[in-house]
Amino acid sequence: MPVPPHARGYENFAGEIGRTTADSTPEWVYPPAAPAGAPNIIVVLVDDMGFSDIGPFGSEIETPTLDRLAATGLRLTNFHTTPLCSPSRAALLTGVNSHRAGFGFVANADPGYPGLRLELADDVLTLPEILRANGYATYAVGKWHLVRDATLHPGAHRDSWPTQRGFDRYYGSLEGLNSFYHPNQLISDSSAVEVEEFPENYYLTDDYTDRAIGYLKNLRAHDATKPFFLYFAHTAMHGPLQAKPADQAKYRGRYKEGWDRLRQSRFAEQLARGLFPPGTEQKPRNTEPGYEAQEWDSLTPEQQSRFERYMEVYAGMVDSIDQSLGRIVETLEQFGELDNTIIVFTSDNGGTAEGGPEGTRTYFAQFAQVDEPDWERDVPHDDELIGTARLGVHYPRGWGQASNTPFRFYKGQTFAGGVRVPFVLSWPKGLPRTTDDAGVRQEYTYVTDLAPTLLELAGLERPTVRNGLPAKDFDGVSAVDVLRDPGAVSRHTEQYSEMTGHRGFYRDGWKLLALLEPARGIDDPRWQLFDVRTDPTELHDLSERFPEKVAELAAAWDEAAWNNTVFPLLTRQDLALRRPEEARLTDRVRILPGTATLERYRSQRLIAYRDFTIAAELAGFEPGDAGVLVSHGDPLGGYVLYVEHDRLHFTYNAYGREHTVDAGPIPAGSRNLSVSATVRPHLRWDFSLGIDGVQAAVLTDQVQLVGMAPWTGITVGLDARGPVSWDLRERRGVFRYSGALRSVTYLPGSIGVPEETQRALDSEAELIAE
Repeated sequence: MPVPPHARGYENFAGEIGRTTADSTPEWVYPPAAPAGAPNIIVVLVDDMGFSDIGPFGSEIETPTLDRLAATGLRLTNFHTTPLCSPSRAALLTGVNSHRAGFGFVANADPGYPGLRLELADDVLTLPEILRANGYATYAVGKWHLVRDATLHPGAHRDSWPTQRGFDRYYGSLEGLNSFYHPNQLISDSSAVEVEEFPENYYLTDDYTDRAIGYLKNLRAHDATKPFFLYFAHTAMHGPLQAKPADQAKYRGRYKEGWDRLRQSRFAEQLARGLFPPGTEQKPRNTEPGYEAQEWDSLTPEQQSRFERYMEVYAGMVDSIDQSLGRIVETLEQFGELDNTIIVFTSDNGGTAEGGPEGTRTYFAQFAQVDEPDWERDVPHDDELIGTARLGVHYPRGWGQASNTPFRFYKGQTFAGGVRVPFVLSWPKGLPRTTDDAGVRQEYTYVTDLAPTLLELAGLERPTVRNGLPAKDFDGVSAVDVLRDPGAVSRHTEQYSEMTGHRGFYRDGWKLLALLEPARGIDDPRWQLFDVRTDPTELHDLSERFPEKVAELAAAWDEAAWNNTVFPLLTRQDLALRRPEEARLTDRVRILPGTATLERYRSQRLIAYRDFTIAAELAGFEPGDAGVLVSHGDPLGGYVLYVEHDRLHFTYNAYGREHTVDAGPIPAGSRNLSVSATVRPHLRWDFSLGIDGVQAAVLTDQVQLVGMAPWTGITVGLDARGPVSWDLRERRGVFRYSGALRSVTYLPGSIGVPEETQRALDSEAELIAE
């Protein structure tokens, strides 16, 4: 009999329904399946790595896995990206220009404009969403940085988190950077991983790699044929620079000749490999004020010795990335799937100048960019600690320019040093090399081209709707013709760029560029013009010779800016604006023992630039009770209040320089132990320790932790993750409090610095943090 019209639940059922199964026909609905033989896809994205840092692009650093992939695959030598990380990641994963995707800056701001939404919009499709709709398993490991820092905590919405944007599984850091030995927070799928102490030989890159390989092995144990997409986004090479001892040791003594000679040798190797046309030049050094790299031979022996160590650590980190990729390639070989896996390796932007002219051993002190005469950007430490878990270091910008050989400038600028990065692609089955093809492609390609290129290579269609909304069209174009034919011409003929006032526009081999000059204002560019077909290193400004071309391309930039929500242009101070609702992050909070470590941004808002009191409530102190009452931070800066030998102690870690005060014995029965901070001029705090409301000790004139410090959030009842005090951790471990601790309450007070100073500091720190 037919289904009665009023019956519910049978709509769109294609089988037949009777009263029993005997007179019914079943129908099974299957999820979408990928085409037979569809390739696996792996995209490896490195952070802040310049054009010349891997073997296939002229480096002396040992990268045998990449050498192997490039030997049978392709190298794109004219691949461009955006100047900063979040924008590049958004453009890569969506095929949409970064501002139009909502990421005109890194996800450490919230100024309230369309191009600076800093979370992926509902009408923007991501590559994993498209691939999953085409039957792929989708995995992401590593750095995400497509979530505003105010929405990193467990109570926030997760609309822009990886598993809400197309990934079946995710493991990594939502932040823009992290410690490689003591990450402040790791996420598994959509929840924070509760870690009290990392294992002895923990290293973040290895952790990511273990998880990625685990995902693939688990898939193959359950489904032998389903293709997968793995997005492996390294936290390396972003500072703080930290490398495993064996990887550092491998490069000991190999950088004694300095960055000037390294640039010469790398450039010579690039020319020998045919990466640039004959006659290409490179400038000896950046000399523009604020961007200049010192002459290596002008440095003192002490500077040279320390700066060598920074580069040894950096080289060890690049080596580690290649080892990671080698392990993944080995896994593919064990599956018998290497030939039918598309592997892409690239970087999100060029090498950085963030270490300043001399680098730093105290990462967050350098990047706070504090304009105080006695502010230490480099707290001295034993050079043997460089690259270890105890320090957060960064190299001087001379090494950043070497990283970007042969180009000018750095990450953050729209010149080639900031946006032209290495690109290796391997797919033996689908893109085999012929004997007369050297595998080098010099045609212009852009980061938005990757998504449409991968979809065409895999033979897949892109949906037109996301969540019921018309999906934004790709801005990128497929580069498959260029990949298949060394004589093909790029279809990507023009492209705008903009980042914090730095501008660029490419059209048919011409490139118009402008550095932000604060004295001229953000909307008054001094344009430079280059013919990058004959001058790929952008050395010879033709603007005076071809003023009509300057006017043409400047007008084209303006039109593209309007069409991609680039306006309004914001100064760095404007980028520090936050939505008013964030004020609640500074409300008083009572934290119970056993609460997971508070997220970094939430924790930092409770103390930033202000007076504050931390009150620990006990059920009643008993002699012998001991342990940490509250900790906030890690080796890169923080503070810890603890009880040891029946005495109250407070250790303040000022960017690596520790100060400990003993507040004396705690009487039996005491119920309230506290520490209060009072803001003093020149970004200083005075601290006062109290026992049952009576002042017991003071610690005065301590530099404030500002910008992105403390990096690890607040923990009650132990010192979790990275130790605030290395000595205390070695003596006591995480030092869980043994007594009856009821709660710890944070009582934030008033802001103690002018608003414009606070905004300038926040903006600088967060810009440089990405």
